[in-house]
Amino acid sequence: MIDREGPIPPYRQVANALRARILAGEIPVGRRIPSLVELEGEFGLARDTLRKAVQVLKDEGLVETVSGMGIYVIEPNYSRRRVRPGSP
Repeated sequence: MIDREGPIPPYRQVANALRARILAGEIPVGRRIPSLVELEGEFGLARDTLRKAVQVLKDEGLVETVSGMGIYVIEPNYSRRRVRPGSP
């Protein structure tokens, strides 16, 4: 599934695959994505590479880490910052 010789880096390929699952609803909002151990078994890549893939999804606002629980799909454009009336 991962083309190690292709022009797209392996971590981007994994991020693309996970993003496609999220957008297709295979991993719905509120559900945990596979752990790094599970992803390692599925893709056969080093955990550092998989961490980079997950970071791409975090940067895109698709997932967030829940301490001690795992990495969960969140609503797109979700923000932890709460805006109060009258605040900038």
